[in-house]
Amino acid sequence: MDNNQVWRLVRVLFAAVLLLSIATLGVAAVVGGNWVVWLRAAAVAAASAWLVSLAGQAARGRRAAYVRIRFVSVAAPVGVVLILLAPDSGYPLWMKAEQAVVGVLVAAVAVVVNRRAVRAAFPKRGKLG
Repeated sequence: MDNNQVWRLVRVLFAAVLLLSIATLGVAAVVGGNWVVWLRAAAVAAASAWLVSLAGQAARGRRAAYVRIRFVSVAAPVGVVLILLAPDSGYPLWMKAEQAVVGVLVAAVAVVVNRRAVRAAFPKRGKLG
């Protein structure tokens, strides 16, 4: 998988999260969601829009964007697992299912961006350079 394919896939995965989050806001509007649902869906939508932008920057070689994507793609699925396991989180079952899908999509990003060839394309710089 070449660099263009990697970042195209990452953008598609983050765009899928964005679309899913927007759809979640729509479902919340129809079925009536509590403040936790609205806050989480809006935050995930905003974050995924930012991550689509970061993927574009990483595709152009910006290391800082790559590092942020690596961090978020590992940390976010952990947060999703905590939401899924929390007995009284305020999230309805339908949203927990949506978040499980989000977690899988973002975990897929983590797998892609943590491959050796991708890491090698973003070498660490020395403290002076």
